[in-house]
Amino acid sequence: MALLATVGFKCLHAKVGGMGATQDEQLHPIISARNIGGIDETEVTLASGVTALAGRNATNRTSLLQALMAALGSDRASLKADADEGTATLELGDETYTRTLTREDGAVATSGDPYLDDPELADLFAFLLESNEARQAVVRGDDLRDLIMRPIDTDRIQAEIEQLESEKRSLDERLDELDALSRRLPELEERRTRLESELGEKRAELADKEAEIEDADADLDETRAEKEALEEKLDELRDVRSQLEDARFDIDTEKESLEALRSEAAELQDALDDTDDVAERDVDGLDDEIRQLRDRKRQVDSTMSELQSVIQFNEEMLEGSSQDVADALQGDGESGSASDDAITDQLVDDAETVVCWTCGSEVDREKIEATLDRLRTLRREKRSERNEIGAEIDDVQAEKRTVEEARQEREEVTRRLDQLDAEIEDRETRLAELRTTRDELADEIDVLEADVEALEQGDYSDILDLHREANQLEVEIGRIEDDLEDVEAEIADVEDELATREDVEAERERVQEELTELRTRVDQIEAQAVEQFNEHMATVLDLLDYENLDRIWIERTEREVREGRRTVSKTVFTLHIVRSTESGATYEDTIDHLSESEREVTGLVFALAGYLVHDVYEEVPFILLDSLEAIDADRIAALVDYFDEYADHLVAALLVEDAAALDDEYERVTEI
Repeated sequence: MALLATVGFKCLHAKVGGMGATQDEQLHPIISARNIGGIDETEVTLASGVTALAGRNATNRTSLLQALMAALGSDRASLKADADEGTATLELGDETYTRTLTREDGAVATSGDPYLDDPELADLFAFLLESNEARQAVVRGDDLRDLIMRPIDTDRIQAEIEQLESEKRSLDERLDELDALSRRLPELEERRTRLESELGEKRAELADKEAEIEDADADLDETRAEKEALEEKLDELRDVRSQLEDARFDIDTEKESLEALRSEAAELQDALDDTDDVAERDVDGLDDEIRQLRDRKRQVDSTMSELQSVIQFNEEMLEGSSQDVADALQGDGESGSASDDAITDQLVDDAETVVCWTCGSEVDREKIEATLDRLRTLRREKRSERNEIGAEIDDVQAEKRTVEEARQEREEVTRRLDQLDAEIEDRETRLAELRTTRDELADEIDVLEADVEALEQGDYSDILDLHREANQLEVEIGRIEDDLEDVEAEIADVEDELATREDVEAERERVQEELTELRTRVDQIEAQAVEQFNEHMATVLDLLDYENLDRIWIERTEREVREGRRTVSKTVFTLHIVRSTESGATYEDTIDHLSESEREVTGLVFALAGYLVHDVYEEVPFILLDSLEAIDADRIAALVDYFDEYADHLVAALLVEDAAALDDEYERVTEI
C-alpha cells in the first residue's frame, strides 16, 4: 500500500477526484432502509459533500447511519426487533449495492452485494459512531498502536521476512563458496602451469632417451630374435610397473576416502547425540497442551462475543435506537400517544435518569454507563488474555516443531550413518584387495627383472638400462597427463561456477531490498500514524481553541512485554496531554482529566489519522459521524468543515441546534 508523504498532498487529492473515488461517486448517493435499527422504511438522498441528519434523539438518525454502513459492507447494523428481515440499499452513480439482514435461530445473518468485500478499515476509521473502536480506544486509554496496526497482517510480514532471511543466508553461503573458488583458481592455474612444465621436461627427457636407444641399437650387432625377446620382456616390465603405480595411487585414494568417511561419521554421531535430548521429548504431551490452550482460547472468545453483544445492546439502548424496547416499556402497549413519547424521550435522551429496559424502573444514567465501563474493561482484559493464550499456543507449537524437526534430523542422520558404515566396510575390503594386488605386482616385477638380468650379455646391459629408464619416463608422463587433465577439468568447473556470481549478487541485492522494505513497512506505518495524528491534532486544537489545553500528541516508545513464555520488545503509542496554568507554566495531564468534549475530539482525530494512513479513502468515499453532543455546536461545525476535506461524502447525525451552526451550503435532512 503506497503511503502518501504529506498531508498537503492528501488534501489536494481529496479535492481533485475524491481521493481515488470514481466520477459516479461524485453524484448524490441514495440510501434506502427497511427494518434497520428503529426504521420501518425510508429513502434519503445524500449530498456530494456534507449531509447533516438533523433531529432530536430517537429520530432514527443513528439507524440511518447503520443502514448506510450495512450497504457499504459493515456487520455493525441491527435488525429491527419486531422484524425477521431488513434491507439496506445504496445507489451510487450507476451502481446499486444491497445488504439483507435475516433473523435465523436467534442470530442475525447477512447476505447481498455490499460496496466493500472487507469492511475492517471502514469500521475502524470511517464509520465513527459512538461505539467506534478508534474513538473508544482513546476514551478508555487502550493500546492505540495495536488498533492502528490491526489492519496490517504483521504475522504474514514476519513470515515473509523469515523466508527472505533464509534465502539471503543461502545466497550468502553461495557467495562464500564462490569466494573460496575464486581464491582456489590461482592455485589450480599455478598447478596446471607446473604440470605443463613438468610434462614438457619429461617428454623432452624421453625423446633424448629414445634417441640414445636408437644410437645404441645401431651400434649393436645382434639377431632380430634376441632383440625382439628383450624388447618384449622390457615392454612387459613397463606394463607391470605402470599397474603397480596405479595400484599405489588407488591405495592412497582409498585411504583418503576412508579418512573422510570416518570423519563424517564421527561428526554425524556427535550431531545425533546432540539431538537425542530434544527428540525424546513427549510430542503427545505438547499436543495435549495445545488442545488445552485452544479450548481456553475458545472459551475466552465465547466470553468476548457475549460481552460484545451485551455492550452493543446497551449502547444502542442508551443511544435510543431500539424503539421496540421503548414501546414495550409503555404501560398499555399502544404507540403514538403523548405518554408514549414521554417514556421514549426518558429512555433515550441525555437526562440524569433513564427507564431501565430490563426492569422498567428509573435508574441513574451514570450507573448504567459505569456498568458498561466495567463490561468494556472486562472485554479488554479478555482480549489481553486471548492474546497471551495465542502467544502461548505459538510457543508450544514452535516447541513441537522443534521436537519433530529433531526427530526427523535424527532419522536422517541415522540413515546416513548406516550408509557410511556400509561404504566404509566396502572401502576397507577394496583397500585390502588393492594391497594384495600391490604385493603381487611387486613380486611379478622382481621375477621380470630377474628375467631381464638373465638376458644381459656384454654391452647389452647398457641398452637394457636405457629401456628401463625410458619405461619409467613413460609411466611418469602418463601420470602427469592424468593429473593435468583433472586440473584442467576442475579449472573449467570453477570458471563455470564463478560465471554465476553476477546473477547470485543480483538476486541477493533483490532479496536485501525486499527485506529492507518489509522490515521498515511496519515502522513507516507507525511513524506516519503518529505524524498524522500529531499534525492534525495540533491543527484541530488551534481551530477549536480549548482553554489551557496546549497540546495533545503521541510518542512512539519501546517497551519490554511478556507474550506467552517470551519477553519481547514492543512498540507502544503513549498519549501525552500538555496544559498550561494561568501564569503560563505548562504541565502534563492525563486522558482521565480531559473534558468529555476534549476526549471525543481526540478520538475523532485519532480515527482520522488511521483513515489517512491506511488510505481508507481509496476503499470507501464516506465518513460517518455520530454522538457529537458532548462537543459544542461551533466546534462541531469546525470539525465538520475539517473532516469534509478528506472524504467525498460526510454524513453527520446532529441535534437540530448543532446542525444550525453548520455552513448554510451543507445539505440537511430533517425527516427519516
